[in-house]
Parts: sequence; structure tokens; C-alpha cells
Amino acid sequence: MALTTALFAGLSGLNAHSAKLDVIGNNVANVNTTAFKSSRMLFESLFSQSLGFGTSPSEIRGGVNPKQIGNGVGIAGIQRDFSAAGFTGTGDLRDMAIDGNGFFLVQRAGVNFYTRAGTFRQDSDDNLATATGEKLLGYAVDENFNILTGELVPINIPVGKQTIAEATRNIALVGNLNKDGDIPTQGTIIDLMGTETAGFSAVGGGFIDSTTLLINIEDPDSPGSGTPAFAAGQSIRFRGDDGATRGGTDLPDGTLDITASTTVQEYMDFLASTIGIQTTGSANPDGNTPGVTVDPLTGVIRIVSNVGTVNDLVIAPGNIELLDSAGGSLGAPFVTDKVASADGESIRTTIVGYDSLGTEVSVNVSMVLDSTPDTGPVWRYFIDSQDDTGGSFALSTGTMGFDTNGQPDPDDSEISLTIDRSDTGADPLLSWTIQLLSDKGNTTSLAASPSSMIGLTIDGLPPGTLQSFAAGEDGVIFGRFSNGAVKTMGQVVLANFTNPAGLIDEGGNLFTTGPNSGPASIAPPGVLGIGSLVSGALELSNVDLGEEFTNMILTSTGYSASSRVIRTADELMQQLLVLGR
Repeated sequence: MALTTALFAGLSGLNAHSAKLDVIGNNVANVNTTAFKSSRMLFESLFSQSLGFGTSPSEIRGGVNPKQIGNGVGIAGIQRDFSAAGFTGTGDLRDMAIDGNGFFLVQRAGVNFYTRAGTFRQDSDDNLATATGEKLLGYAVDENFNILTGELVPINIPVGKQTIAEATRNIALVGNLNKDGDIPTQGTIIDLMGTETAGFSAVGGGFIDSTTLLINIEDPDSPGSGTPAFAAGQSIRFRGDDGATRGGTDLPDGTLDITASTTVQEYMDFLASTIGIQTTGSANPDGNTPGVTVDPLTGVIRIVSNVGTVNDLVIAPGNIELLDSAGGSLGAPFVTDKVASADGESIRTTIVGYDSLGTEVSVNVSMVLDSTPDTGPVWRYFIDSQDDTGGSFALSTGTMGFDTNGQPDPDDSEISLTIDRSDTGADPLLSWTIQLLSDKGNTTSLAASPSSMIGLTIDGLPPGTLQSFAAGEDGVIFGRFSNGAVKTMGQVVLANFTNPAGLIDEGGNLFTTGPNSGPASIAPPGVLGIGSLVSGALELSNVDLGEEFTNMILTSTGYSASSRVIRTADELMQQLLVLGR
């Protein structure tokens, strides 16, 4: 019966428009859902009844079109709109949005999902995860904070738990060395004697020399008695904290244990090392060679410092003390007599860097005017450090030349320095490069008084704890530490699909691959047509309420019209039944 067809056509209209209203209702309900993508439903006509297929034109009559009556409406498809929506700034750098194509790759129970909602937070294991617990996947970093591409792992950001330190490698010297200063003429000369007028004698007669055992030095207070001034088990302490200075800076403390085989030479080596006298390879201008020596003709031990006012020594008798085996003081065994003071234009600065564990390491850099030839000023550097654990206060010396414009020679503008950090737990060899030419500034040698110089650390960091993080446009996550360091903590990757509309909605803003989506292409943001990352923002829903309300009106109208068709067909059928009575 023809009216039956009309009834079922109207019913199909009710069903189709009801389904479309479901789609519209879902869109409207998710107008504030983060990164929600709206859908639209498309209608299609159902199979038609053919009352005739029509005929083609002939010489005597025209063509006839097909005679077909449709059977109603069906659902052609439901398409998801993956067009971009706007962003809202959240101020929380853990939030992320995608500007362009792509999906975040997240994982739950070993199953991969894809999402545009970047509401990530850290879980109790410091993994970045969605609001429903899926872990964000990306690239990790190695111990040197280099990105390990290839293997996808949960991104872990241990805020408040990871602490780093970085050894200093480069130092910049900045300032000016006065080339018009005084050329040095001498270093400090201090004589160590047994009395105010005589040196030391050996037990059995004669004066001491470098091979004399300390236990064979005669007590100056009992000349000719054969009583030794020192005994095995005692020790000699150099008290730098009691006024012994070099250029006004306190000298380090030091102790020499006396044994039955300790010689005068060993004692002199101890003094030279503790005071920090550097071997320059030549004598001072006055003919005295820097170091500690003994005159076998007088028994006087002489200390000769390096030149420059920064190397001038002040050592009083009480700065060298004899201790018994229990550490008790036995007095001052040496009388000191300062014969000459070090002179010459000079300057000293202290540089503070860090070893591999972040411990502060202080190094003194002294510059002393050496000469002013026609080729340009020449300065000699002296470098020492009390933080060197190798037993030597003095570390390095050498000369550096400047041209006639006062600029350092580019080929001779760096000082390589190695500091021994053995027995500290840190890397035992700390290597520094001291630069006179750097982006921090230069060291010049011009006629400007007084000399000035500061040391600036270019790198190296004390211990610092991870405080915050943020992702860049390329997905690289940078962590900021409390010591000012900024380190790479990982990289977010994105997935792209040939046909995103073919993804299967799993709920909770999550999608999985579908038969028509194609496989996921995984790459960092900005690569292979994938969009860039925006940190501190979230993507909005792309639902257009105006459009949805318009579609709601049209759908309601279509539903009402379909119901009217059913009612009209029913009325006609009732009239037909009346005729049969």
C-alpha cells in the first residue's frame, strides 16, 4: 500500500532527525570541554522505488525520465571537525596547547591514546599525566641533559627532587694593567736564623747545609753543647692565620712532621710550598732566585719571594712554631730578619668557581709587570690556590704579552690551569681556562693607574634544585634550577594522522587509531607538518553555539514535519477503512 511507504518514510525522518539532535546536544554540552572537536551529521536519501526507468528520445517522441519514489532519509555519516580553536592563557606552564595539526601521545596500561587536551600535571612519581591519569610520552635526556631521540618514554620532571652542580671550566679576566707602573727590582728576602746574629750550626761542629738532618741541628741557645734543637716526633707548624701574609693576604697553615730522616732540604721545600713561591726559571732582577735556600758558610736559611708588591712577604718569628709530639707549643725555633721587600707594579684578584660537586674553589691570580719592550708590555702571572689538595699552594706562572695598543695577543690570551681536587669526592682534576679575551670583556695594558682586574666565571654552578619547567615551541622542556641553571629535561612529541577524522573517540578527550585514520606519524612539534607547542595555554572547544542553535531549529522543524507526514498518512488510512464499512 502506498500509504505504508509514506509512514515508513516519515519514521525514517523521525529517526534521522532524532539522531542529529543527539549530535547537536553533545556539541552544545561540550562547549566548554578543553580541546573538544564538534561533530556534524549528514543525511542521505534511502533507496528509491522505481516505477519506471525512463526511455531515451526517438525520432517520433522525446525521452522520458525515471519515475522513482524515495523511501525516506538515512544517516550518511557523522563527521568530526578537527579545525583549530582558540587558546586561553592559564598562566600555568604545565598546561600545553597545539597550534596546528597533531595530538599529544599518552599511554595507559601499555595502550597508546591521542589527545588534544594538554591539561598535564605531575603524579606522585613525577610523570606528566592527564587529568584521568594517562602518562605523556616523549623523549628523555641523558645524564648530560642531551635529548635521547628514538625511544618514547613517560616524561618525568622531578621538581624539588633533582639537584645538579656544574664544574667551572672558563674564567674571564676583565680590567686594565697599568703599563706605566714600576718595573720590579727585587723580591722579598727573609733570613731564618738561630739567633739575631747567627745562623744554625750542626751537632758536632760546622754550619748546616741542605743535607743536614733536622735532628742534627744544634740548639742555638746552647752553642757547643751538642744538644739538638729538634727531635723525631716533633713537628714544625707554619701559622698563616697569625699574621703571616703575602701582599696583605693571609698565607695558608702548614705542618711538617719531623722524623729521624727529615732533612733541611725537606724543610725548605715545605716552606716554599706553603708560602707559594713560584719557580720562574730565572733569577729576580737583583740576582736572587725565588725559593728557599741555605748558606752552608753561615747556616742562614734564606727565603726569596717572587717580585711584585702582591708577593711581598711578612713572616714574624711566631709564625713558625715548634710543637711536641702531643701538639703542645715549644716556642719559636727561628728568628726572622726581613732584609728586603718585594716591589713592582702588580695586582691580585680572587676567582671563585666550582668543582664537579658544586663546592666552591678559590683561586688567586696575580699579575706583575715584567717589562715594557718596543713590542708591547709583558706581564707575569702567578696563580695559587689553597683549595688545591695536591700539597702545593702555587699552581702556575708564566708571561703574557700585549701589543703596542695594549691589547692581548689573541694567540697568547689564555691560561690553562689544572686544580687538584683529589680526596674531595669530586672529579680529581678540575681544568680551568682563564681568558683575557672573552664576551664578558677584555684585559688591556694601558697607561691608566691604578691597575684593576676582576675575574668573572663564565660557567660552573653551585648545587641547585629543580624549581619549575616549561616547554618551548619545539616541545623541548626546559627546567629552571635554584642556582640559575636552565637544563633540558625532555621533549614532547606529537602524533599526526593522514585522516584525523578517522580516529575513534574513546571518551575522556582520548582517541585511538581507526581503520580509516591511517597510522600515527610521531615527530617533534614543527616537523612533518605537525603544529607547534604553546606552553601555559589550553585549546578551547571549537563548538559554534550560533551554528548549533540554528541547526537545532532546523532539526526540530524536520522532526515535526516528519511526524506530520505520519499523522497525515494515518488520517488517510482511517478514511480508507471507513469506506470498507
